[in-house]
Amino acid sequence: MRPVLLLVVAFTAHVSARFTPDWTSLDARPLPSWYDEAKLGIFIHWGVFSVPGFGSEWFWWHWQGQQPPDQKCVDYMSQNYPPGFSYPEFAPQLHAQFFNPEEWADIFKASGAKYVVLTAKHHEGFTNWGSPNSWNWNSVDTGPHRDLVGDLGEAVRNRSLHYGLYNSLYEWFHPLYLKDKKNGFKTQEFVMHKLLPEIYNMVVRYRPEVIWSDGDWEAPDTYWNSTELLAWLYNDSPVKDTVVTNDRWGAGCACKHGGYYNCEDKYTPGKLPKHKWEKCTSVDTLSWGYRRNMKMKELMDLPTIIKDLVQTVALGGNYLLNVGPTPDGMIPAVFEERLRSVGAWLEINGEAIYASKPWRVQTENTTAPIWYTSKGTTVYAFITTKPLKPAVQLLEPRTSSSTKVTLLGDPKPLPWSPVHPNAGLTVLLPELPYTPAQVWTLKLEDVQ
Repeated sequence: MRPVLLLVVAFTAHVSARFTPDWTSLDARPLPSWYDEAKLGIFIHWGVFSVPGFGSEWFWWHWQGQQPPDQKCVDYMSQNYPPGFSYPEFAPQLHAQFFNPEEWADIFKASGAKYVVLTAKHHEGFTNWGSPNSWNWNSVDTGPHRDLVGDLGEAVRNRSLHYGLYNSLYEWFHPLYLKDKKNGFKTQEFVMHKLLPEIYNMVVRYRPEVIWSDGDWEAPDTYWNSTELLAWLYNDSPVKDTVVTNDRWGAGCACKHGGYYNCEDKYTPGKLPKHKWEKCTSVDTLSWGYRRNMKMKELMDLPTIIKDLVQTVALGGNYLLNVGPTPDGMIPAVFEERLRSVGAWLEINGEAIYASKPWRVQTENTTAPIWYTSKGTTVYAFITTKPLKPAVQLLEPRTSSSTKVTLLGDPKPLPWSPVHPNAGLTVLLPELPYTPAQVWTLKLEDVQ
């Protein structure tokens, strides 16, 4: 009985261990396993900025915040809106009349993504739910007159997807934030009276399993009370056991503190990082939010997306792919096409992506560019360019007499021969099936 008793005591001690509000303690929290296994998520930038649909989701700042203002934004307003038109007047035009969360969730499920992250509040301060701390500047009081966060969350979870929320710490033009900023962030009126009560409300009400923080860079983490917030999230919140967070919690925190690391938008490390990370990127290469004037040449095509996904996962990262819905609540058809095409590729190749681990070697390039992932003694080799010859040479795997090679999507074993005794192999390829993604996956069983 004694070993069992010791096990129970150890387990109880582990469960009851609490994180203290300092980075040493918080950074030691193990990342909930669902996140690393998920690999692919969908990011959604939707807000008042979707109404002008010009430039990017930073439209208000480029028009009236930065000095001098962006002349293209000034011209856009003068040519399309009456003199004196203010940015808050866009909010009632966020009608979302065609927003069908069930249809959105169907698209996200079909994409093969395992989690979805919606902008609950961007830097403009408008909340996509009826925040009690954002009176008349939220989606229930104006615009859609609808709880966008709640409606989408229910549909997403009904399809067994994890649901996360993006939240900007700062707000460009909030008077309390501007007052604290003027005081050199020695005061915390915005944090205490707006930011923290709003985040607590959001977490308790919607129970997001991802908190995607942003807008942190103007002030230190001590101003945002980030460590106290994270300690509450990890110790006492309704999602304490499943929530994951990123690294945007104050100036200088990126790539150093938090849960997984974003480091910067569209971060692409050249080698395997030592810490779990995520690449966030957008189908529209010029914006995260919807643009009325986006052109096909400005969008990522499917082969680019799939190769980016493969490289990210091979280097131990998750891939968060963004789309920007229209103000009337539609996901543009070209975005839907991209997402469904990613899902079609994952239906065949997902075994090599989901719950995989980086291999001891992440990439090589002999007869074709190859990226690797692994699951135990099974290694997956992604061929990211169609070879010129009907064979591909892999120098890194260590083979054995029981090594078996197949092409995902085709169960027939492929002929192979060693390059060196017990090391490297040349695989005779079948006629590679057509795929719009232009990436194929070899499965190598019983290799090292």
